[in-house]
Amino acid sequence: MSLMVLATGNPYKATEIIPLLNEAGFKVKLQTDFFQEEVVEDGLSFVENAIKKARFASAKTGLPAIADDSGIEVAALGGKPGIFSARYDTDATGKASDENNLQKLLENLKGLPYPQRQARYSCAVVYVDHAEDAMPLIGLGYWNGEILMERRTGQGIGYDDIMWIPKLVKTVSEIPFDLKNKISHRAQAVQSVLDQLKQRNEI
Repeated sequence: MSLMVLATGNPYKATEIIPLLNEAGFKVKLQTDFFQEEVVEDGLSFVENAIKKARFASAKTGLPAIADDSGIEVAALGGKPGIFSARYDTDATGKASDENNLQKLLENLKGLPYPQRQARYSCAVVYVDHAEDAMPLIGLGYWNGEILMERRTGQGIGYDDIMWIPKLVKTVSEIPFDLKNKISHRAQAVQSVLDQLKQRNEI
């Protein structure tokens, strides 16, 4: 069983990504099992940030690494919050919370009717064999929906309580985990990378 490092300390991402990698035959360690530093996410895209995170984790551990960068893009806001989704509403100390981010998004869309509230969750997943890998594998995933005018369950992570998936007639926070982890933007992106690893006969 091949070992790789998952370039995150985020338990929610780990819960989604690790089972998919385990099922494909990989043993996975979190980067926080090795180090606590975090790379500066100053890329201009989800792909750039994911590449930076994967290379950093691989350099620190000497292992193959996989990383994701993801967020929500709202058409009416020109794709914002986008790569700044996790830090959309930062305070004076530079910190943000899921609740503040969610409330800021609702406020910025206040008064807009549903036809103008289209959004998508977007995710880039990058795998590198080593820190200087010249051919990183890149997987992309998208999950289309719209932003509700108020939250639903109060149990969601990030923007899940206000991200409505019309095909399922549910918010993301109301979708059972087993289904979510087959159809989400992150699941799509991870699966794309796994498919590429299969093409390279590395699975």
